[in-house]
This record gives sequence, C-alpha cells and structure tokens, in this order.
Amino acid sequence: MKEELKTENNVNQFVTNIKSNYNEIKIEVFERRIFLKLPKNEKDIKFIRNITYSKWDSVWFHWVIPNYPGNLDLIKTYFSGRINQLIEHQVDKIEIPTFDSPILKNKNEVLLVKSASNRLRIIFGFNRELMQAIKKIAYHNWDGKNKWWSIPYSIQFQELIQSKINELSLSYSFIEEVVTNNLAQRITPLEIVNYKTTPENFILKLRELRYSHNTEKTYKGAFEDFINFHHTKDLDKLNENDIQSFLRHLVMERNVSTSYQNQAINAVKFYYERVLGGTRKTYFIDRPKKEKTLPVVLSEEDIVKIFKSMTNLKHKAILMVIYSAGLRISECINLRLKDIDSARMQIRIEQSKGKKDRYTLLSSKTLDVLRLYFKAYKPKEFLFEGQYGGTYSTTSIQTFFRETVKRVGITKKVTVHSLRHSFATHLLENGTNLRYIQSLLGHSSSKTTDHEVASKINIYTRNHQRIRSIDKSDG
Repeated sequence: MKEELKTENNVNQFVTNIKSNYNEIKIEVFERRIFLKLPKNEKDIKFIRNITYSKWDSVWFHWVIPNYPGNLDLIKTYFSGRINQLIEHQVDKIEIPTFDSPILKNKNEVLLVKSASNRLRIIFGFNRELMQAIKKIAYHNWDGKNKWWSIPYSIQFQELIQSKINELSLSYSFIEEVVTNNLAQRITPLEIVNYKTTPENFILKLRELRYSHNTEKTYKGAFEDFINFHHTKDLDKLNENDIQSFLRHLVMERNVSTSYQNQAINAVKFYYERVLGGTRKTYFIDRPKKEKTLPVVLSEEDIVKIFKSMTNLKHKAILMVIYSAGLRISECINLRLKDIDSARMQIRIEQSKGKKDRYTLLSSKTLDVLRLYFKAYKPKEFLFEGQYGGTYSTTSIQTFFRETVKRVGITKKVTVHSLRHSFATHLLENGTNLRYIQSLLGHSSSKTTDHEVASKINIYTRNHQRIRSIDKSDG
C-alpha cells in the first residue's frame, strides 16, 4: 500500500513538473539559433511569427528563431519580467588558421569556415564517414593545395554537416571569413530584424502582365534590395530622394554593373507606375551608359575540340543544339519534341525572350546526334529532360560545359552563351546576311546583332578561312 502511494505521488509530481514547465518561459541561445519555450498565448505567438524565419518545432515543442543581430534583444525586451530561464552558450572565438600553424589541435576537431565566396569550408583530419557525407552534397569540392573540403553554403547544409559531426562524436567550431574589400554589401536577412520581402501586389502584377520567370526573379530581387536599403522607412513613405540615394549607393558604394543598375531602375519604375498605377514620368534618374564590351567568341577549332572530347551523348547533343541553332540556354531547355522539324530542317522556338516565336537552323549533323540521343534516352515531353522529368537544369549545362572547356585546354573566359555568339560570328564570317542572322537569333533590332557579331569581324582579317559547316565540325 505504501509502495502504491509512493508511486502515485511520483506520478503526480511528474505531472506537476510538466505543467510548470509549460507555464514557464525558457530561452536557450546557441551560436546560430534561439530556442524559445513558452505557454500558449495568441498574442505571444503572433509576436514570434512576425520574426523573420521563426518556426515551430513540433517534435521538441519549442520555437526556433535565427540568432540574427537584434533578435535576442527584441525577445528579451518583449518578454521582460516574464523570463524564467535564460541560457546563452558562449562560442569560443578562434582565428582562421594559417598554413604556418597547425590547422587543428587534434583529429577529433572539425573547423567549419563560411568563406567570403559563400561556401562552407570543412577542415578535419581523415574521417571516411564524414567524407562520404560531404560527397553526397551537390557541388562539393576537395582543395588539394589547402587540404580542405568545401560545399555551397546554406543553413541547411551547415546543420546537416554539424549533425553528422555530432553523430561521429567529434567537436567543431564555426567561424565566418572576413570580407577584405571595402565595397558595401547588399543588405541580407542576417543583418536586420524583420527583413522586408517584396509586396505581393508587385509579384501579382508581374504575373498578370505575363512577365517571364527570369524577369520576375530579377525585379523581385532588385526591388527587395531597394526597400531594405531604406529598412527604417515604410514603403508608402519613400520618395524620389530615397530612390536617388539608393541608386547612388549602388554605383558609388557597391560598384554594381550598369546592367544591375538599369534593372534596379526598371524595378522601381514598375512598382510606382504599373503596380500603384501612377502616371508615367521621369524620376530624374540618370541611366548609365552601356559599356562597350566585345563578346568572347570561340574559334572554329575550339568548337571542334569541344565536340570531339565529349563522351556523354546527352551533353554533346545539348551543346550541339545550342551552337548549331544559336540558342540561349533557356531556349534549349524549353524545347519540346514537337519543336524539331526534321522535314524542313528547322527548330521552332516558342515564346522566347520578348514573348516572340521564331524558326532557326537544324543541322543534319545535329539531327544525326539527336536521333542517337532519342533512342538512348527516350524523352517524353521536353527534348532534354531532367533526371525526374521536366526541363533539364541550366546549372548542370553550365557545369559540364565549364568542365569540358577546361579539359580541352581552352583558356578563354567563356560561358554556354559564348556558343551563341560563336554561331552568329561564324555565320557572318561565312558571308551570311546580317539581317538573316538577326532573325535566327530572335533580335528585333539589328543593333544588338551588330554588337554581338559585327564588332568581332574587325578582329579577324579578310583572308580568314571561311567557316566550315557544323556538319564537318564533328569530323
């Protein structure tokens, strides 16, 4: 009887402890996150939800809030006098190791460094399991000179690696590399409390007017840049002086490209003129002069080397289509099976840049490669499909193009878009009419084509060997 009473008392005490825990406000602060436990209260929950990137952890029954500058002070001020427990875990400050000193003190330590180039360096002694975990992350890289691994930085990847480190019973430290240049940086959600996002009516208007996905992404980013530069002001109180100060900041303090400066101007004008329905007017903003730069063009011999070195049939087919038809990378990945007209030896491009349709060339050599590719891969809807269907990744195309260029020893700074420049230049060198090239490229104005192509002709001598057709480019 005494034992039963004792057991019942223990259970009651346990329940009482649980109830008291639910009625307490507890805050535990780690380097990157703040864990907050509190009793259910709609007013408090609304406050927490207004903190950017806060989320409810349904497993541990607490709120998880990024430990961005100002967040902890904000929480302390709001819950002043109600906090039952506050634990702040101190993180040891360590310096980035130099090559003259040992990187790690012992083999059980791991050093995580967020680099200025937005990659996460992982420095550790030999550990096969940790290496295997790193290799599962896309675009991992081993730096043989500095003896460290690196992966693209994101909070998710960082937490994934930290979880693996804890699983292996290793210790770790995290530091951020200091940016050495003196240029101002774009304001990010890490720097200010309640970072502003693009208004929904801005995005809806872009979609209503059927702007492309890329234009939506560009305008959204530029407008977000603008409103967070003036993060202490409400959007409806910003005026022309605020617009001018932001644009001066872009040029004088951040040294952005003229292209980005123009995009920022267009995004701001779009909001005030199209979203708010204001009258079209000049905001006394000086648009920058476009830089006169020459496109980098691959020679005929470079093209031959690239195609001959490729063993992956799908990769080869993609690059051959881009070069032989003069396509943008976005046009290539959106090609559908029905767009290939083998009877007329043409490729149909639908609703490309500027919402225009056009026809371009289909080389017989490219068609031969496409037929081999079709038999091997059997695409269902798009000509080039991803691993799980849908359009192929532009990032993947850029990656294997870079690797191919490096493998064949081409030292020019070229991108996939250089194939399009090369297509146009080679046609012009071969005597093709400039206006015809303009129609193949989908340019409304010959000025764009003139810049991409005609300027390049002056570099070559008039006695330059006439371009061979792509049918011979693959040997």
